[in-house]
Order: sequence, then C-alpha cells, then structure tokens
Amino acid sequence: MPKRVFVSAFGDPGHAFPAIALSRELNARGCDVALETADKWRGAVADTGVTFIPAPEFPGFPGETQALSPYAAVTVAIEVTQPAIAEFKPDVVVQDILTLAPALAAERLGIPVITAIPHVSPVTTPGSPPYGLGASPPRTPFGRALWGLLERPINRGLDKGASEYNELRKRCGLPPREGHHAALSPELVLVGTFPQLEHELLGPERFKVTGPMFWEPDFPEVEIAQGSNPLVLVAPSTAQDPAHEVLGASLLGLGALDIRVISTWNRRPMAATPSIPPNTQFVEWLSYSKTMSQCDVVVSHGGHGTIARTLQAGAVPVVVPFAGDQFENAARVDAAGLGVRLPKRLISPTTLRLAVERALSDREMRVNAEKIRDWSLGHDGATRAADLILGSGQAQ
Repeated sequence: MPKRVFVSAFGDPGHAFPAIALSRELNARGCDVALETADKWRGAVADTGVTFIPAPEFPGFPGETQALSPYAAVTVAIEVTQPAIAEFKPDVVVQDILTLAPALAAERLGIPVITAIPHVSPVTTPGSPPYGLGASPPRTPFGRALWGLLERPINRGLDKGASEYNELRKRCGLPPREGHHAALSPELVLVGTFPQLEHELLGPERFKVTGPMFWEPDFPEVEIAQGSNPLVLVAPSTAQDPAHEVLGASLLGLGALDIRVISTWNRRPMAATPSIPPNTQFVEWLSYSKTMSQCDVVVSHGGHGTIARTLQAGAVPVVVPFAGDQFENAARVDAAGLGVRLPKRLISPTTLRLAVERALSDREMRVNAEKIRDWSLGHDGATRAADLILGSGQAQ
C-alpha cells in the first residue's frame, strides 16, 4: 500500500507555501497526499494529484465579526477536520505549528503526528532571550546570567500556556502533556529554516533542521534594467506597514545612489502616486525566485519566507522589522553576520540609504550569504523533510 500523508497548514503564505512545497514533494514520490489549508491556495496543487481539503476558517482578530479566541477556534475546527482525516485514512499527519486541530484530531484517531515549523524554532535554551523578543543572543557569561534572571517570569508565561493547552486537550478527551511547547510532536519536529539562523542548540533529538521549503505562485519574470552597478530589491511585507514607510523611505533615500533599484508595492497601492527616481523600477508584483538571484541586497520587513529566499540567492538582507516574528528573524540575521538590522523607530530615507550602503560594502556579510547560497544547492528543505517523514518509521 502506498503511504498516505495528511498535511495541514495555516493559510498565511509563510505557512501555506512550505506546506504546498512539502505536499508536492511527497506526491512526486508516490505518496497519496491530502493538503488542508486556506481555500485560496487550492490551485497550487490542482494538477499534481494532491487532494485539496479547504481548512475551516474563522475570524481570529479583535474587531472582526464573531472573532473566536485561538483555542475556541481549534475546538470548533476539530469537528470539521477530524472527519476529513478519518475519511482520508492517513498513515501520518503533518501539522503546521499553528494548526492544532489536525494534530489533536489525529491523536484522537490514533494516528502519528509530525510537527512542521516553517521558520526558526521558538524553543530556546536557558540564558537566551525568549523567542520573539528580537534580542541578540548573549556573547559572554555575564550576558547569559542577565538573561537567566528572566527565566522565572518567562517560565510563568510558558506554564500558563501549557495549562491552557492541557485544558484544550481535556476538552478533546485527551490526557495532559508535561512541559513547555507540549503542542509540538513528541516524535518528530521539522524546522524549515537554515542552520545558520539557529544560533543555539535545538535541544531534543527530535528537532531536525531541514532548510526552508520553497514554493511560490507563478508570475511572469520582470525585465530588470541592464547595468553593471549593484541591484537592490525593495520587497515590503504584504501584511504589515500599511503606510508604506519602508517603501517610501527607499524611494526617497536610494534614488541618489549609483545602483539599480527595483521596488514592488506587492499589490497594495500607495495612497498617493509616488515620485519614482530614475534608477528605480516600480512594479506591482514580482517572483522572488526569478529576481533575487540577480540581486546584491534585498530590503524587507523580515518575514521568514522573504529572508530565506534572500539568503538562498546569496543576497544580503536589510531587515526593518515591524511586527510578529520579523523581530526574531532580524535578530538572527544580525547575530549570524548575514545582514543589516534597521529598527523601525529609526526608519528614514537617510538611515535606509546608510543601511543599504553598509550591506553593499560589507564583504563578510556577502561571504556569509554566499555560503548559505552554496549550502542550499545541496540541501532542499522539502526533499529533506520528505526523507525524514518517509524514513521516520511513523508511516508504515
């Protein structure tokens, strides 16, 4: 019997795209695969043989009509997802770190679960900054001691999270689990990032760094202005920065440099038509995979997918984090000597210009980014993840 794998993912591109890449890879190896994610990504697997299952979607943000708390949404989603899993009869369920319903439903059905984290790991070691804070790791025993002082209040927050998760498990008829990060699979956790961004030991042996899992919608290649001078891509977030602060600063700050600039507004038009410098192309949208390989520097807000694409191409990232895990990604890029971090509070045409000039002139950053590019040539994240899933002994 061919192996059957049920893959679930949160509908945000940073989570859905890696799951699509993994589903397509497993399907290409002869597995029967079902992918459960937001309905807008149905076409991504339409002609591949992957069974698409639209995930239950609920308003989840304050102010939205009938918004549900995260755990309340999970409780409702299980009633939709569990029958879908039971009907597909998978040998294993691969859950995205943000999709708890498929993991709990699979456990209720007695099906093994693997967790996929499509970014850097949120699990940190004692004496290190907590995940998401955006702080650099300590470099001295004194620094580790200072962060160690925060261990008790940090653990209180993690203890509360563990208690709430076990309350959810109780409502689902499942026994409690001990420890923090108990929602992650106790068997296998796939971390879809570069080893260079994991600046500390992951701890348990079940954590495996696969490399990023890449997929993107097809889009025609943008013809880039010819020239021998450096090429800088400005790729703002599609979800953050509604006022286009980074894009506006780039248009004002980079126009006088002897470089080529290509800026995309990512289908989020600015309130007023901006003035475009002669050295800048201003486009609606572009393919990262087709463009970044030609770039020297990429300016972004620091979403993991954008950072990963930048480093895979051997370009140097300039990161201006605005929200969420962007702060953590920026800190890890900085700590690894891979790029320039520019705090949001300092954003201006001048500071952005200085950050890009530093990224272009710093030879060490260039070499470190090129090392990741070379590493990527022999380490495909979706391939490695499929190897671990199919060789883990969990799918029989």
